Amino acid sequence: MVRRLSLLVWLSVFMALGVEIQGQALRGSEASVTRAFARAEDHGFTFLRNGAQVQRFVAAGYLVGLRSSRDFVLHDVSFPYGRPEVKLFVERLGGQYRRACGEQLVVTSLTRPLSEQPHNASIFSVHPTGMAVDFRTSLNSVCRYWLESTLLHLEAAGVLEATRERRPSHYHVVVFPKPYAAYVSEVLATARSGGRAAATSRYMVRVGDSLWAIARRHGTTVPELRAANHIRGSRIYAGQLLTVPAG
Repeated sequence: MVRRLSLLVWLSVFMALGVEIQGQALRGSEASVTRAFARAEDHGFTFLRNGAQVQRFVAAGYLVGLRSSRDFVLHDVSFPYGRPEVKLFVERLGGQYRRACGEQLVVTSLTRPLSEQPHNASIFSVHPTGMAVDFRTSLNSVCRYWLESTLLHLEAAGVLEATRERRPSHYHVVVFPKPYAAYVSEVLATARSGGRAAATSRYMVRVGDSLWAIARRHGTTVPELRAANHIRGSRIYAGQLLTVPAG
């Protein structure tokens, strides 16, 4: 009950500040499905027919395995493989997600051959190519807000398509391998060169947090945190999204 009240307080703060729950934009569309399908064709990806073909692609190195870690967990995933860029995406997103809201990201589907597609799947679904990944919808409204905001940010960058599905409830994400790999390379290059614009991450403030604790945890300083977020004093509130400079 206390936890639920805390979440309601956080959401009321968002609404008081005029922040819209951006997940409403993750509705998906025929255009979104078509873009994902076109990306698969642009990459020359094969739509795998069955499990045996999936294993051949794994052996050839076109697909790579994913294993549960402290940042994300695979739940009931029949074929725990994806394109190398999908693995990179899940690992990076999982780490950011756990640091932001304190729980593991749950992966419910990766590569799914045509023989394993559900009856209601679109004929243009790219799950058989290894480009797609599904995430469980968290019961924590703050975690949902963070994930949806991040997916929308990456979608705006042109590196993926994301949809929040309702039946069953989950997030369906199609990673565009070449654009995403280029995006990550640019972020890492900027970080190595000392650039500040891209060498940042976002953090959702939790109950009991302080600027000093957040700075120490992320290898930065309180003055840098203040400057990145235009904060004059030390007051922060649970649910606040902070930009965290790279340590």
